[in-house]
Amino acid sequence: AGMGGIVCSAEEAEAVRRIVGPNMAVVTPGIRPKGSDHGDQKRVVTPAQAIRNGSSHLVVGRPIVGAADRRAVAEAILDEMRSA
Repeated sequence: AGMGGIVCSAEEAEAVRRIVGPNMAVVTPGIRPKGSDHGDQKRVVTPAQAIRNGSSHLVVGRPIVGAADRRAVAEAILDEMRSA
């Protein structure tokens, strides 16, 4: 069995993507929409930047869970991803 993916900061996603190629999952936590508070995250990027850097899967928790309108925030994040 092989490795199907790797978890890394979106700051390293571009370098990781070059090494692993297009078929491996590159999972990145620390994703925050434009204008969001970074909270306790140290290595934060926007959804669009993560996609541009080569991330295939984004981990977004608190920006959605902590929002008054979760659907609106999730849709805004998807819009950011589409703009990449």
